[in-house]
Amino acid sequence: MVVGGPYHILAKPGEVAEKVIAVGDPARVNQVAELLKDPKPVNLHRGFPVYTGDYEGLRVSVACHGIGGPSSAIAFEELRMLGAKTIVRLGTAGGLLPEMEPGELVIPDAVACFTTYGVLATYAPGVHLPLAPNYEVLEALVQEARRQRLSFRVGAVVSNDAFYAESHEFARMWAERGVIAIEMECAALFGVSRLRRFKSAAVLILSNNVVKETPILTAEKLGESVRRAAKLILEAFKRIE
Repeated sequence: MVVGGPYHILAKPGEVAEKVIAVGDPARVNQVAELLKDPKPVNLHRGFPVYTGDYEGLRVSVACHGIGGPSSAIAFEELRMLGAKTIVRLGTAGGLLPEMEPGELVIPDAVACFTTYGVLATYAPGVHLPLAPNYEVLEALVQEARRQRLSFRVGAVVSNDAFYAESHEFARMWAERGVIAIEMECAALFGVSRLRRFKSAAVLILSNNVVKETPILTAEKLGESVRRAAKLILEAFKRIE
């Protein structure tokens, strides 16, 4: 057990907002922070940049959680220690249905993972935690996506530990089990949020189609999709207590 305050995110008490957008890429933090008024860096330590600003009267932080379950679990734990009450992951995923196209939005309503998914196997040895977003946040995201007339899907995704182990056969196995996209961090977010009692959800942008083996879109090509997803989350935050 770690004793004391956060070790990686060295923001001061009160500098992290109650509502947080969490992303995996530090460069994406800057993209999202541009949508805030007067964003200020409250942490630049250990590759976990965090900015806090204002969105139409609502105080919001944008934070980087890094890649994979272990890194993201650290970020989620420390953001919670610093006052976060709702964390929504804005990330990328690979589509598992042939008809899915890069750039599409997915709002997960459940997350699958192997029982050996490292970080959760350590948090809860021998059991499989229920992994689902907070209903209030999920509903707010879906309602706001409809209001904005966005094209999106709601469905189950899978969190996997090994980025380069996602073969065609691996993708087909999960697709046959009702999963529509694959990524790396939602299981950690939903698991930690259940254990630490904060609200969580996710909005994912398809960077590629794993089944059709399409190339992964670069951050530059996903820029407009990132802004659209961030705007969705920011507007949904207005609906959440």
